[in-house]
Amino acid sequence: MIRVVLFLVLVALVAVGAAWLADRPGDVIILWLGRRIETSVMVTAAGLALAMALAVFLWWLGRLAWRSPRLVGRAMGDLRQRRAHRAISHGLIAIGAGDARAAQKYAAEAGRLAPHEPLALLLNAQVAQVSGDRAAAEQAFRAMAERSDTRLIGLRGLHVEAERRDDIAAARHFAEAAAHAAPALPWAGEAVLRDCCAAGDWGGALAALERIRRGGLLDKAGYRRQRAVVLTARANALADTDTAGARRDALEAQKLAPDLVPAAALAARLSAQAGDYRKATKILETGWRAGPHPDLAEVAAHLRSGDTARDRLKRVETLVRERPNHAEGAIAVARAAIDAQEFATARAALMPLTAAPTQRVALLMAELEEAEHGDVGRAREWMTRALRAARDPAWIADGIVSDHWLPMSPVSGRLDAFQWRDPPGELTGAASGARLIGAGEASEVIEAAPAATPAAPTPAADARAADHNRGGAAAADVSDTPAPPAAPPPASPPPQERPPVVDAVIPLVHAPDDPGPPEPPEPELPARGRRRLFFR
Repeated sequence: MIRVVLFLVLVALVAVGAAWLADRPGDVIILWLGRRIETSVMVTAAGLALAMALAVFLWWLGRLAWRSPRLVGRAMGDLRQRRAHRAISHGLIAIGAGDARAAQKYAAEAGRLAPHEPLALLLNAQVAQVSGDRAAAEQAFRAMAERSDTRLIGLRGLHVEAERRDDIAAARHFAEAAAHAAPALPWAGEAVLRDCCAAGDWGGALAALERIRRGGLLDKAGYRRQRAVVLTARANALADTDTAGARRDALEAQKLAPDLVPAAALAARLSAQAGDYRKATKILETGWRAGPHPDLAEVAAHLRSGDTARDRLKRVETLVRERPNHAEGAIAVARAAIDAQEFATARAALMPLTAAPTQRVALLMAELEEAEHGDVGRAREWMTRALRAARDPAWIADGIVSDHWLPMSPVSGRLDAFQWRDPPGELTGAASGARLIGAGEASEVIEAAPAATPAAPTPAADARAADHNRGGAAAADVSDTPAPPAAPPPASPPPQERPPVVDAVIPLVHAPDDPGPPEPPEPELPARGRRRLFFR
């Protein structure tokens, strides 16, 4: 609207000027080279205007002729650029659609038209990845890493390729380079942290965690928790070589995350070894109030070396008072009471849990029956119930069960992945130590099959099992003593097809629902693989 008004005002001014000149005619006389030219003012003004327009046109024409090579080159370049962008777009679409042949064709065209275009380099790298040409992909990513505008994406591509060929050192190098170039880059910081944890470089993990915090990628609570986990892992690694350093790390971890059971248990144990029993007791009580755990009860029971079994029972009872009426407290008291031969105390502690016992409760009841009354029959009955009982809480992460806490998941590499909780029904994995147990090795976890009501108890052999070992896992062995003949089990409905289960890292030994008729004798197990029921 403003432009229209300005145009009308300009036209009005020109009209007024023309009318003013028309009302005031005059003569213009020009003497040039002996000639006399007379004309009016209007004609002179029109001639000047025409001369100026002609001069401007000639100037533009000359300038266009002078710049024509450059303009033609620019036009050709723009055309190539448009064709290259079109080829890149079609190539990326072909990669997304899974058409490797079309993607290769468009990548070749883009490389011919715009070899130095960042998107063309990216397209070449992705085409090489889709085609399985790792060498070409790595070459393309290296070319991108050498440019300032594509350095980060090139480093990420090199990091991915290094991980695919299991080159941990190269993957960590590229991740650290990306983290130093861009501290706020999420994948780089997480990759460095994961690689440091996998390599056991806990000092490097702490430095990477600090960079992540400074980059604003982790809030205060998450930083404190993950730092506590890393400090606990380093304290575990230093516990046998540098007791003072391990205790310092464990105490800091326990302060950062009071509910982190491994940190509390280790800090209390190392404090007790240093003679600071008051500090150790305070740590255990704080941890027990945050969440009762068998590891805390075990550390409390063996806090002082040389104590009698009755002293250990008193210490456990004192700890349990911090969180009364909890199942872990009852199990801890029962364990200490059986060791102290306080069978009435053990039975009173376990009695509320026998209505729906877990594996540990059933095993403790079997041990109690044999230790107190020598009743092998009742012990066998409880052992049979233990095979079908619900599993106790354990350290679980990404579908595997560990007999003790680990700082990171061996499957995904996620820090602080293990949680103490009840195993799902289909969870069939276990981790032992810092490595994964293969399928041919014995597992520490027994999977309970769906319970069925048998016609009569017919134990096929004398079952022997070990009590909970700091992780809530139980194992059962069958002796070679033949059992008396038993009635065949009742007919059961055909088994329903169970949903497919992902192949576990460590398979569990499947326990039968009912012992059933006698089975052929199994080959003798090696001496190191057999277990005793009760240790006296």
